[in-house]
Amino acid sequence: MLPRAAAKAGGSGGEGRGERNYISHRASRGLRWAAANQSGAAARGGPGGGGGCLKWRPQSAKGMAEPADYPPFQLGKPRFEQTSFYGRFRHFLDIIDPRTLFVTESRLKEAVQLLEDYKHGTLPPGVTNKELWAAQKIKQAIIHPDTNETIFMPFRMSGYIPFGTPIVVGLLLPNQTLASTVFWQWLNQSHNACVNYANRNATKPSPTSKFIQGYLGAVISAVSIAVGLNVLVQRANKFTPATRLLIQRFVPFPAVASANICNVVLMRHTELEEGIDVLDSNGNIVGSSRIAAKHALLETALTRVVLPMPILVLPPIIMSILEKTSLLRSRPRMILPVQSLVCLAAFGLALPLAISLFPQMSEIETARLEPEIAMATASKTVVYNKGL
Repeated sequence: MLPRAAAKAGGSGGEGRGERNYISHRASRGLRWAAANQSGAAARGGPGGGGGCLKWRPQSAKGMAEPADYPPFQLGKPRFEQTSFYGRFRHFLDIIDPRTLFVTESRLKEAVQLLEDYKHGTLPPGVTNKELWAAQKIKQAIIHPDTNETIFMPFRMSGYIPFGTPIVVGLLLPNQTLASTVFWQWLNQSHNACVNYANRNATKPSPTSKFIQGYLGAVISAVSIAVGLNVLVQRANKFTPATRLLIQRFVPFPAVASANICNVVLMRHTELEEGIDVLDSNGNIVGSSRIAAKHALLETALTRVVLPMPILVLPPIIMSILEKTSLLRSRPRMILPVQSLVCLAAFGLALPLAISLFPQMSEIETARLEPEIAMATASKTVVYNKGL
């Protein structure tokens, strides 16, 4: 499950998965291209100019014909404010938008080229902020920011919900056997491991052995906890069959949450040993910090504990209520489709909520880092890519 498309698309990456150039944008804010032909210049009250001449023109708030949702474009930065939870929530809704899965190769190339034109100051006339933000959204969803390679569709963040929902449904199926429990936990951790690897911080090379180590650790921990809890529930004589069935439905949560922590720590253990890059206010790399790496892994691990809560806790509660209704009692074949819809809704809500808990590019005081890093910059704070 590890193949990744080899096609490359050049250009600087966006912040969607934490580009290194997150804060290195040097283009002037609030500027856009405008065709300055004679009629256009006269209409604006400006001097007549040569037809087809292109100029940079400041764009005032009053003169904006675009929706307020589309502020002046900034290359490599998010469209929504990242200091608030709501801003991060809206940002990650953009990142996981499944519509980007249907973007064609030609449309991707157009988006990348548009961002390159913006970067080099060669935009064609009439390009709007909305078009630039849309182009960056497409690139962020498909292209890895560090490797500039196309991410294999099932392992993109925008594909996490569509490809992960069938697995969640399988995890929550009632009356699981030992074989089915092992299968669904293995499949879930395999998918998680591949998503982790595809969206990793690739500023530094990581050996394949680390990926295999993290993958095996996550699978073994998830299967062991799930099977162990199921055995304990089966042997609990105090529970009625109905209570036993209800408890079994909640078994996947502790198994998945524990395995998610194991997965993150093992797969990103190299970051703890070597550190991760921290950047100053100008986007320059100050150094590699192991302390920043610890903060990044802790924030990511907390996210991975919160993420399965709504997905694996809400559906069992909702389904235990719905299964008592006359509709599902008289139509038992509808239970699986209804459960699938409930899981999809819970997944769609849980993912953006969980990954919005912390900013993608987290900030830390320089004084809290290693002395050599504090001495290497005058900035009071630096930022680092937390990773997803």
